[in-house]
Amino acid sequence: MICRIRKWELTDAADLAAALSNKKIQDNLRDGLPYPYTEQDGADYIAAMRAADEEETFAFAITAEGWVVGSIGVFRQGNIHRRTAELGYYVAEGYWGRGIATEAVKQICRHVFEKSDIIRIYAEPFAYNTASCRVLEKAGFQYEGTLRKNAVKNGRLLDMNMYALLKSL
Repeated sequence: MICRIRKWELTDAADLAAALSNKKIQDNLRDGLPYPYTEQDGADYIAAMRAADEEETFAFAITAEGWVVGSIGVFRQGNIHRRTAELGYYVAEGYWGRGIATEAVKQICRHVFEKSDIIRIYAEPFAYNTASCRVLEKAGFQYEGTLRKNAVKNGRLLDMNMYALLKSL
């Protein structure tokens, strides 16, 4: 196995801060993260994820070579979408291109489908982020369409791609 997902530990804050203080990573994530991202920001995030309802939030550190090299989470949606969850992830730049994200996506989806009643996991990468789209495809996600002019990031209006993986019933 090239990576492992595991529950967050408070001691992971420094690795988290190092990864998220990279503008290349933040440019591919949703807004709201501080930049630069400090160790205290990481500790606050980890504390929130450890306190989250485990039926609603599946948040894990991605580890490789003894380090936290990324973050991955699946977040249950509400109301009529209560058996659907959104996937988000990133891997530190120094670990790009090694298959780590694909393996982590496979691991978390298997975990969520085994441990919950969720039947659909979806992700919405920016359409220009072909590497993230490829991660999802290699993990078995199906491309469902393009959400045109769906986001504003760094002052640009962007398309997003919709991918989903369904639980085998």
